[in-house]
Amino acid sequence: MSLTIRTFSHHCRAKYGEGVGKVPVDIGIVCPNRENGGCIFCSAASFTPSCLDKTDAVLTQIARGKEFLLKGRFKKYFAYFQQETCTAAPVHGLLDLFQQLLLDENCVGLILSTRPDAISAELLDPLARLIKEVGKDCLFELGVQTVHDSSLKLLNRNHSYLDFTQAVQLLKGYGCFEVGAHLIFGIPQESEDDMLASVQEICSLGMDALKLHHLQVIKETPLERLYAQGEIELFSLDSYLNLLLKVLVLVPDTVTIHRLWATAHPDLLVAPKWNVLAARLSQQLRGTMEQQNLWQGKDCLGKP
Repeated sequence: MSLTIRTFSHHCRAKYGEGVGKVPVDIGIVCPNRENGGCIFCSAASFTPSCLDKTDAVLTQIARGKEFLLKGRFKKYFAYFQQETCTAAPVHGLLDLFQQLLLDENCVGLILSTRPDAISAELLDPLARLIKEVGKDCLFELGVQTVHDSSLKLLNRNHSYLDFTQAVQLLKGYGCFEVGAHLIFGIPQESEDDMLASVQEICSLGMDALKLHHLQVIKETPLERLYAQGEIELFSLDSYLNLLLKVLVLVPDTVTIHRLWATAHPDLLVAPKWNVLAARLSQQLRGTMEQQNLWQGKDCLGKP
């Protein structure tokens, strides 16, 4: 039997021989979709670490992030461009920054969180050369959320699922980039079958990583207004954990799970409020999987 869940921690210890952290970076770029009204669920403030200040120089952000987030637990780290859509920034400046960060022997690579319609060969060609030259890793986290175009329209994503598949194909063609997908469960009007179909379809594209996220209502977002009108049904803790049991058996055990649930700042979170620590959630999920003889990838198609 494989690991119950192939977590980021397991992946790093297997690949690098030690634990590896993530240090967030904010280059001050604004997501281009905000010009179109933005995604109805999104609030950048809801997932911005308190130690991160985009007005600081990037190396200052890295130093502060290592101090406050790694806390001596990890020596190695990924420079994590989670805020907004970093690849929308001017290419030359991005490449100079990436090269500077990768010179640090303790930086094992980059994690670039972006939209599937915000990458191009203009950036990827020189970035691929850089990654191959320095021999470090680069993971693209593509926000797709769902494979269903009707849901993408409802979320005001302003891209299609085809945009995502084309982005994956483009990235995979370089042979040096890892590709991950960000999925949201609980999108209005999606059934459980719709959610499981998203998982299977996206995994069929050869993902290296997944970030899973239950729908959360954040203050001052369009989604908050829909919730106030009674148009949004959210997961309870138990119903979400039950969904994860069905999801994880469909995810190949070669895929690294970077996240299993959302963690918005409590002061910005409207709902759902589970009031349970992440460690307790993880313990409960793993315990249930072991009791039911389940593990990541157990029900993958074509697997014995």
